[in-house]
Amino acid sequence: MDGIVQGVGFRPFVFRLAGECGLAGFVNNGSDGVTIEVEGAPARVEAFRDRLSSECPPLARVVEMCHQEIQPVGDLKFSIKLSDPAAEATTLISPDVTVCDDCLREMLDPADRRFRYPFINCTNCGPRYTIVEGIPYDRPLTSMKVFPMCQPCAEEYHDPADRRFHAQPNACPACGPSLSLRDKNGNLHESDDPLSEAVNLLRHGYILALRGVGGFHLAVEAGNDAAVRELRRRKGRAEKPFALMVRDVASAEKLCHIDESEKTALLSRQRPIVLLRARKPRLLPESIAPGNRFLGVMLPYTPLHHLLLQSEFDALVMTSGNFSEEPIAFGNDEALQRLAPLADFFLLHDREILQRCDDSIVRVAIGEPRVIRRSRGYVPEPVFLLQGVTQPILACGGELKNTIALARGRAVFLSQHIGNLDNPSALAFFEHSISHLQEILRIQPELLAHDMHPEYLSTKWAVQQRLPKIAVQHHHAHLAAVMAENGVTEPTIGLILDGTGYGTDGTIWGGEVLVGDAAGFERFAWLEPVPLPGGAAAIKQPWRMALSCLEHAYGKACESLDLPFLRNRGSEETAVVLQMIRKRLNAPLTSSCGRIFDAIAALIDLRGEVTFEAQAAIELEMCVDPSEDTIYARAISAANERDAISVAELVRSVVSDLRVGLSQSRISARFHRSLVEMFVQAAIASRQQTGINRVGLSGGVYQNSFFFDLMQRRLCESGFEVLTHRQVPTNDGGLALGQVAIAAASSGSPRS
Repeated sequence: MDGIVQGVGFRPFVFRLAGECGLAGFVNNGSDGVTIEVEGAPARVEAFRDRLSSECPPLARVVEMCHQEIQPVGDLKFSIKLSDPAAEATTLISPDVTVCDDCLREMLDPADRRFRYPFINCTNCGPRYTIVEGIPYDRPLTSMKVFPMCQPCAEEYHDPADRRFHAQPNACPACGPSLSLRDKNGNLHESDDPLSEAVNLLRHGYILALRGVGGFHLAVEAGNDAAVRELRRRKGRAEKPFALMVRDVASAEKLCHIDESEKTALLSRQRPIVLLRARKPRLLPESIAPGNRFLGVMLPYTPLHHLLLQSEFDALVMTSGNFSEEPIAFGNDEALQRLAPLADFFLLHDREILQRCDDSIVRVAIGEPRVIRRSRGYVPEPVFLLQGVTQPILACGGELKNTIALARGRAVFLSQHIGNLDNPSALAFFEHSISHLQEILRIQPELLAHDMHPEYLSTKWAVQQRLPKIAVQHHHAHLAAVMAENGVTEPTIGLILDGTGYGTDGTIWGGEVLVGDAAGFERFAWLEPVPLPGGAAAIKQPWRMALSCLEHAYGKACESLDLPFLRNRGSEETAVVLQMIRKRLNAPLTSSCGRIFDAIAALIDLRGEVTFEAQAAIELEMCVDPSEDTIYARAISAANERDAISVAELVRSVVSDLRVGLSQSRISARFHRSLVEMFVQAAIASRQQTGINRVGLSGGVYQNSFFFDLMQRRLCESGFEVLTHRQVPTNDGGLALGQVAIAAASSGSPRS
């Protein structure tokens, strides 16, 4: 058997199961996974094999199981044998997962020796990846090595019949980690119960830095609007939504509408943040998620969280412990230094975190959970390719929402969310993640894949390495990623829609219809490029893109248009930007679909400037009137189905609706529906030319669930097989998977 079978209670499970079935033999870890040998009556062996598949421990993941019949050797009992040292080469480490129900019952039982112990765990739950520094996964190679087990804990650890057999983080109040409370100056608050003190501070409106499994959270009572606003001010996070933690599903249902798929996601062992539709009127302050119809909600996943939420909080804001866009803080000393300007008090513990790991984010779309940020709870569990790589590959990902990947055989191990590589601390995190994954997976890459963009820091790092390497076009990587995740190798039509990607012609792509596979692609169609006035400035100020689209659609006549968003801008400012557009001064051409969303949001006077990435596009989605089913028929008929897809008539249609006073919500719906139709028509034209009936959807634009749902439905109605992301993000967090697939399929000689 191969898969995640070490440190998850698999061998004791086999030991107990063999005893229940009355079988002799042994189990051990070998170089090819777990080896099990049983002998006994055929019916008992058959029952053992059936239960082996259906009753695995919760954290185990069996990838492959083979069996063969051999001659009995006369064993009289079943045993757990010492592991083969060669097993280290293929060991898979479990992710960090939520505390299990058994441990929760013990923690809340006054008669239990671990009553209210915030570090309770067993073989079926608790930290894994974030406390590991090497393999084999054994206590001396974890941050628990500094906590010698007391006799009761040691007895549990060595008893194959016990739930804590070989649970490496096993501990209790007598021998394990403990809590402490400090103020922002690092002064210790002497207390027999730091947790109760912290709860009292939260009730009085203080900001608490809380050390968890993968790093620090900044917490405030969610119902305290003044505390939430103060946290925004200190964190430098003007409007981006904060995540919430609530006690249970019933508490979440008071705040949000929750369907069965969303409930399943909330309760999953990964315990991600799940984006849920907020109820109206809101029970919590608007300052938690300004202008957003969704709330990001998660359930407690550590014993400490459960103890915190036992208090009378409706919800706690739980946002990453960092200044905006920096990596999350994870060390005590680091946090006291970096977060002192943000937090009033620090609830610390002394179990070291060896790998920082942000919370994962999920959104249910078309009835299935879709990962938006893949981190805690998922990493380092691999994604499996249909066909394995012939040599170990390191993929460096992109610049935004960076993740890296290491591939060996069929397994692709993606790192936790690293984030935007635009500051030295993020780049250091990127480099550390590469070296750490190589260490714990024992993978030495022989080929390196990176994005084509010469200015990406991930690319600059890659080209300095002394390894054969291959440059991968950004949108080709998106296409290859959605194909790889779905186990497809045959040529596919890709509707790849995002904000920014470096094209093979040196321009900025982002609204692409590609045809190809991992080995290569053709650019079949694309949104007609428009200038990006000011480059990055146009991303932060969408009104510039609106002006660019107006100039594209109307030419000089755009200056006489009387539109609300233009009234908010000075004539000198608009004149300068128009000059940039017309003279192509710092105004590179872009086919970006994300920028078109920005332009329309600004054009209808919804959002002219943004304080966080994709804010304008998000607000355009939030204001959609789903009952509006009109499309801009003239815009669709004017758009080419091949090569450059014209958006000029689409812009003119929006302006026409604006001038007759149509609401923002109805215009937004018409825009969404019309843009979907343009790409569906392009996909149909591609099918007619190529005979390919399969479409892959990838790119950050598909985080817009209204657009994504509509696109998927219209493609299905048009007879297409549709590939979508589930395991990895549709945004740039999934790029590394596509880079691996392309590097593996490359038939040319990589450059050195």
